[in-house]
Amino acid sequence: MKTLIMNCARTPFNLMKISSQQTYSRIRTLCTNTSHRSKNTFIPKLNYEYLCNPDNTHYIERLIKHRKNVGDINKVLELSKKLKSVNESLPEYQTLEKELQKEALKIPNDASPHLWAYGEQPKVLEYINPKPEFSFSPREFSQLGQKLDILRTENLGNITGSRSYYFKGVLAELEHALVKYSVSHLLRKGFTLLSVPDLLYSDIIEGCGMSTKGDHSQVYHIAGPNEGVCLAGTAEMSLGGYLMGRQLEAHQLPLKLAAVSRCYRAESSGQAEERGIYRVHAFTKVEMFGATAADTGQESHDLFSEMVLLQKDLYSKLGLHFQVLDMPLHDLGAPAYTKTDMEAWMPGRGMYGEISSASNCTDYQSARLNITYRDAEGRERLVHTVNGTACAVPRLVIALCENFQDSEGNISLPAALHPHLPGASKIQPPNSPCRITWIRNKAFQGTIVPAGAGM
Repeated sequence: MKTLIMNCARTPFNLMKISSQQTYSRIRTLCTNTSHRSKNTFIPKLNYEYLCNPDNTHYIERLIKHRKNVGDINKVLELSKKLKSVNESLPEYQTLEKELQKEALKIPNDASPHLWAYGEQPKVLEYINPKPEFSFSPREFSQLGQKLDILRTENLGNITGSRSYYFKGVLAELEHALVKYSVSHLLRKGFTLLSVPDLLYSDIIEGCGMSTKGDHSQVYHIAGPNEGVCLAGTAEMSLGGYLMGRQLEAHQLPLKLAAVSRCYRAESSGQAEERGIYRVHAFTKVEMFGATAADTGQESHDLFSEMVLLQKDLYSKLGLHFQVLDMPLHDLGAPAYTKTDMEAWMPGRGMYGEISSASNCTDYQSARLNITYRDAEGRERLVHTVNGTACAVPRLVIALCENFQDSEGNISLPAALHPHLPGASKIQPPNSPCRITWIRNKAFQGTIVPAGAGM
C-alpha cells in the first residue's frame, strides 16, 4: 500500500493502473489533495499598479483591441475599485480578489512600440537563399510521399483520428535526422537539453499564455480521474513549468534550455493549402526556451536575437529559400512582446509556409509561473522568457521534399543532413513497392478482453 501511494504521488497520471477500486479511491483522494496544494502555492506576480492606473486604460484598451479582443481592462478597474471598499476580513474580499486576478490574467502583454505602424500585415525583414526554379511542375508533398511509398495519410479511420499520418522508411529516418541536426546545433550554442513531460496541469499551460477553456481552445484534455491534466501543445510549456516557482541567481542567466517533444494541438483547418501534414494534431518539434535578467530589458532582446540568428543558420544550411517576418500586433498572441516568424517556400503548394517562430515574452510568463532571480543588489525580480522553434518536423519535411525533388519525383537531401542520414542521401521509389488493397469492412462487433483477463 505504501509503495502504491508513493508511486501515485510521483506519477498522478497512472491512477487507472491500480486494480482495487477501494485502494484507487483512497489514493486518488490523496493525490488530488496533494496536487491541489501544489498547484496553488504560487500567486501570480501581476503588476496591478500599472493595470489599475486609469492613466494607462486607453493604451491597454487599444492593445486589447489589436490583440484579438481578449481581456477587459474596465472590468479589472471595476473589480479593483470594489476590492478597495471591502474589509479584508470579510469572505467577499477573497471572492473579489480571485475575480480580479482572473480578469487581470486575461490582459495581454505589452507590445514593442514599433509594431503599431505595421497594421495587419507583417514586415518582411529579409529573404534567405535564392528561390528555386523548376523546368517541370513540382509535386506537392503528399503526391511525392505516395509515389515514393514513404507516407500514409489515408485509410486511417479505424486506427486513429483525422490529420494523422505514418512516416515510413527513409522519411522516418529524415524525421530523426532533422531532430539530431537541430539538437547538435543547439548544444554547440550552449543550450542544455531536457527530456520533458507531455502531460501538464492546465494552470501551467495557461501560465504560458495558451487558453485551455472555450470552444476555440487548441488544448487536448485528459478525461476521467486525471481532470485538469492536458497534453502539451509545445515543449515551451513543459520548459516553463520546469522553471516554475524557482528563484535563479544572476550568474545563472541567461539560461538556455532545449527539448524534443511531441506536440498536441486540437486545431483544424479546411484550407486547401494546409492539406496533408501541414497542419496536424500531433507532431515532433525541437524547442528553445530561455530565461534572462531584466535589469535593462536589453537582456531578453539579446537572447531573442540570438535565437532568430540560430534559426536562420539552421534553415539556410539546409538550402531552403525562406523569408523572415516581423509579426504585427494581432499575430503576437497574449504572451509575446515581439515575434519573428520564418516561412519557407513550398513550391508544390505555391506558397510560403511557416516553419518557425520566436517570441520575446518579457515578464508575461514569469509573472504567472513565479520565475524570479536576484539582481546584483539582492532584489527579487521577475526574469524575462524567450522561446523559439528550432525544428518543426512536418513543415521542414514538406519544405525539403518539395524544394529538392526532380522531375521523376526523387528527392535529394541537403548535405547538412548527410552525417545524420548514413547511406540515405536521396529518397527514391522502392525496388519492390508495397501494394495495399483496402477492403471496406463492417465495424467490429466483438468484445475486447482486458489485458490479463482469462480467455
